[in-house]
Amino acid sequence: MSLIYVVEDDAAIRGELVQALERNGFEAVWCEAFDHVIEDVQERNPDLVLLDLTLPGTDGQFLCRELRAVSEVPIIVLTSRVTEIDEVMSMTMGADDFIPKPYSTRVLVARIQALLRRAAGGAERTVLEHKGVTLDVSRSIAQAAGGQIELTKNEMRILGLLMAHAGTIVSREEIMRDLWDSDAFVDDNTLTVNINRLRATLAKIGVSDYLTTHRGRGYSV
Repeated sequence: MSLIYVVEDDAAIRGELVQALERNGFEAVWCEAFDHVIEDVQERNPDLVLLDLTLPGTDGQFLCRELRAVSEVPIIVLTSRVTEIDEVMSMTMGADDFIPKPYSTRVLVARIQALLRRAAGGAERTVLEHKGVTLDVSRSIAQAAGGQIELTKNEMRILGLLMAHAGTIVSREEIMRDLWDSDAFVDDNTLTVNINRLRATLAKIGVSDYLTTHRGRGYSV
């Protein structure tokens, strides 16, 4: 049974969320104080974290960044703060997904299950090379003349998929299915955010103009 750690300050919302998780076969734990969330997550070692953004005495995006610095646990931001900048900042800080409130329980469960499958599947031990970029899939590390850098799970999956199909266009729908097992539940902008994060990460090792956008068709390397 997968353990879900809930970071939500509204007791009523938290109670409904925990009940929904338990009805769908998950075990749920939560915090009521928010000054030791990172330590609590490390101690409990959950399979996934559901994270609100508006929290007393702290901010969910700060917690997301701090948690991502010490753990690769999948993080879904679940929040009523639904501006584009909130989504972009959350993904930039390391969130794997962003779901606005009010949410559909069916959609939430589908997103959780997709992320858990990705996390459990692990990476195949293989190395991909194309146009001066080397991707060590087993370690989620990209390397080029400018050095090497560790990728997030989503960055690694996108780059791996594009490099595995180097020279051909991979559609946005195919990338979304590979990331989340479905393109039906994903806001199209979420993929754009992930693509832009990957570009920014590659730029840190001197790789620019590596991902080509084919408007209305998809991406290629």
